[in-house]
Amino acid sequence: MLLVGALAGAPARAAKPLPVRVVVVTMFERGADTGDTPGEFQYWVERLPLAQTIAFPQGYRALRYNADKQVLGICTGMGTARSAASIMALGLDPRFDLSHAYWLVAGIAGIDPADGSTGSAVWAEWLVDGDLAHEIDPREMPAGWTTGYLPLSKTQPYQQPMREGEYNNALHLNPGLVHWAYGLTKDLKLPDNDKIRELRTAYTATPAAQQPPRVMLGDHLAAMTYWHGQYATQWANDWVKYWTQGQGNFVTSAMEDTGTGQSLEFLAKAGKVDFQRFLVLRTASNFTMQHPGSTAIQSLANEEHGQDKGYSAYLPALEAAYLTGAKVVNSLVDNWATCRDKLPK
Repeated sequence: MLLVGALAGAPARAAKPLPVRVVVVTMFERGADTGDTPGEFQYWVERLPLAQTIAFPQGYRALRYNADKQVLGICTGMGTARSAASIMALGLDPRFDLSHAYWLVAGIAGIDPADGSTGSAVWAEWLVDGDLAHEIDPREMPAGWTTGYLPLSKTQPYQQPMREGEYNNALHLNPGLVHWAYGLTKDLKLPDNDKIRELRTAYTATPAAQQPPRVMLGDHLAAMTYWHGQYATQWANDWVKYWTQGQGNFVTSAMEDTGTGQSLEFLAKAGKVDFQRFLVLRTASNFTMQHPGSTAIQSLANEEHGQDKGYSAYLPALEAAYLTGAKVVNSLVDNWATCRDKLPK
């Protein structure tokens, strides 16, 4: 009886952490996880599937899990702050073993028409933050400047030398892993339809925008402000070029990925995750600027509040994100005996 009493009063042994091979990171969902108009999370929940729901009160939304594949899904919430907070909360959650996990961001984005068309899927090697900066209203900037947006600690646009350390706005992903993912998916046929075909024909000044959707490589700019237009797109190209010292090429724009990446970088320093296993896939739901004959505000209004009330390639982009991302997730899962301890090539 004494032994039983001692055992009964002892603390319960902690449950073994759930093993995770891949974390699929999405940013928003429109309603429920299943059965209604989809956001970025829904196709993964329904199709992979991610059948198990796991409470996650310290984050934006409940997690989903596939026990057979050992794939975990998270919806972080929109914006850099929510993504950083949600990923940090997950990385520190003792219920999960993330020590060998791969991380795949799969979300929609704007695309530079100089590089590609809507419906395309883009693997990024560079993530550049578009928020950390000085800013002068363009009406007060000196003559000859192309922008009033300045790197922190600088007194003119794109002033050299670029600062390192805390002032640096760029995250460089593992190029070997990025190119492996691209090589695995580059021949996929992505969804196309009459609506996006009609829109891309209007982009007569940018031949790349007139091509059918495809899987491609291109770098990503993350900023909390939803910017749009010809001049903002030129700034995005110049900003990415500056912060990557000419190595990066701006192709896609969204909000969250530098927040996700920063959290993973910090978690890696704490030995919780492996930053070298981080992939970012963005699929183009809209263009970042207007076509000839249109204005920036007309283009923005049509995408946000047009006849169909949403991005012109919203559903094709969601399909492309799942189709392309699932190819990578399933390859990692199917080859886990190798990929657990060694990155694929």
